[in-house]
Amino acid sequence: MRFTPTEVQGCVVVDLQEHSDDRGFFARAFCTTEFAEQGLDTMVVQANLSFNHRAGTLRGMHRQIPPHAEGKLVRCIRGAIVDVALDLREDSPTFGAHTMVELTADNRRALWVPPYVAHGYQTLADSTEVLYQVSGPYAPEGERGQRYDDPAFGITWPHEVTVVSDKDAGWPDWDGRPLP
Repeated sequence: MRFTPTEVQGCVVVDLQEHSDDRGFFARAFCTTEFAEQGLDTMVVQANLSFNHRAGTLRGMHRQIPPHAEGKLVRCIRGAIVDVALDLREDSPTFGAHTMVELTADNRRALWVPPYVAHGYQTLADSTEVLYQVSGPYAPEGERGQRYDDPAFGITWPHEVTVVSDKDAGWPDWDGRPLP
């Protein structure tokens, strides 16, 4: 695997190193040794699959608050998304910064989103599926979010948002106060 840091501290693009022959290719998609060598969490406690009917669907921006650490390795296994990680860790040197990475079934790229960083994505194709490996159990009492179109963070989504849940549309704008 190849690991490429992004604008958000601790957020890393993970590309496959394909070994090809006449049959196709083989590549390691996850390895605890390689992740640990990069300083990334190697614990996987659950895997989640998200299916999205329509292009333009937006999910996010979700995060967990301490002590409910939940890092995510996100990969699009059917269709295409733009994946966004927004640093809302008050003590981070990249607080308020975000990174946007295109993840597709064709490019087989993944994005590691560290704990306490908000995460969301927009689908670029109909019938898109996203697979997450998650380092901590989901804790409803620790769930927080920010609005996907909060002007404080300047995220420019590539397409019109066609589908978004009431919950995701209802997350608050950041008011400048420290986040929990």
